[in-house]
Amino acid sequence: MQNLSCEMQMKVYLDNGATTMVDPKVAKAMQPYFTEKYGNASSLHQKGQEAKIALEESRKIIAKKLNAHPDEIIFTSGGSESNNLAIKGIAFFKKTGHIITTKIEHPSVLNTCKYLEKKGFKITYLNVDKEGFISLEDLEKTITPQTILVSIIHGNNEIGTIQDINSIGKICKKHNIPFHIDAVQSFTKVPINIKKDNLTFVSMSSHKIHGPKGIGALFIKKGTKLEKLVHGGHHEFDLRSGTENIPGIVGFATASKIIRKSDIKYMEKLRDILIKEALKISNTKLNGPKENRLCNNINLSFKYIEGEALGAYLDTKGICTSTGSACTSQSLEPSHVLTAIGLPPELSHGSLRLTLSKFTTKEEIYYTINMLYKFVKKLRKISPFK
Repeated sequence: MQNLSCEMQMKVYLDNGATTMVDPKVAKAMQPYFTEKYGNASSLHQKGQEAKIALEESRKIIAKKLNAHPDEIIFTSGGSESNNLAIKGIAFFKKTGHIITTKIEHPSVLNTCKYLEKKGFKITYLNVDKEGFISLEDLEKTITPQTILVSIIHGNNEIGTIQDINSIGKICKKHNIPFHIDAVQSFTKVPINIKKDNLTFVSMSSHKIHGPKGIGALFIKKGTKLEKLVHGGHHEFDLRSGTENIPGIVGFATASKIIRKSDIKYMEKLRDILIKEALKISNTKLNGPKENRLCNNINLSFKYIEGEALGAYLDTKGICTSTGSACTSQSLEPSHVLTAIGLPPELSHGSLRLTLSKFTTKEEIYYTINMLYKFVKKLRKISPFK
């Protein structure tokens, strides 16, 4: 392990699973749409058509990433809205039926499904194994003639598990069931091909890939019928009313366009260094798989200490981390994802999520490793759990 002085303080942001810095190239691309090209894309005059061109060019860029047609891309306010539109949209259109999802979904999926249960829909929450993978056999056994949707998170936001969507898609195609994936963490990091993977819906978000907050998208396979959630004008092919956020849309498209395969390889390399060195700490466990894992995700459990305390100590040294999903960080309950993979509460509470970006440096990784060694040792020395 490299030996950086513990006296030198750095600023290290390792909470990119929660949100990312806006890439300067993205900010530059967005800027004219705030001050010069500020027209409403629904307006027929020159400034409106200027915005309309930017909207449709951005739609093409997002569609190309998925091998989709541009008119299959609906812009939303983010991943949570996209998940709600896909799941509620098809449920409200069908009015009754059965939905299959998993126990490790993002809260925007789990809470949507719980809401629909109260409305009379039947929901199956699939179990996962100790690495977070669903059983394809269990999925197929669960499908009934009443099943109207299968909704599976592609890359898990807490433990990084990448599901085999190609195999899941084949099962859904065999049974003629619409297939939705929450690709908020995986979009641009893992290849997605809507045709090869037999996808009906794909939820995406801008601020996880160095784009702005407040903008996302939903791929909706051509010909799919669903009920819209936001009523008003006829924006977004009459599926999502409201004046389009052109600066945000341009930023999202730019962010998705400029990410390179070399960025993914770079993050994988740093991820593996951090995992390898952190696991040298005694009584430390990697949560989630070693293979088929998001390029930027590390989730560790440290026995005999609280993850919250470790995160707080790291924060004093300028290192930003989290103990799970940002959407549930205020909860004192053990992570539902870590519980689902069979982790006991004492290890769940001792967990720490570190998520990298293409801007993370090797020096920052080794600085973080040094601080992990220092603070885990310190916390265990005073721990009442031993």
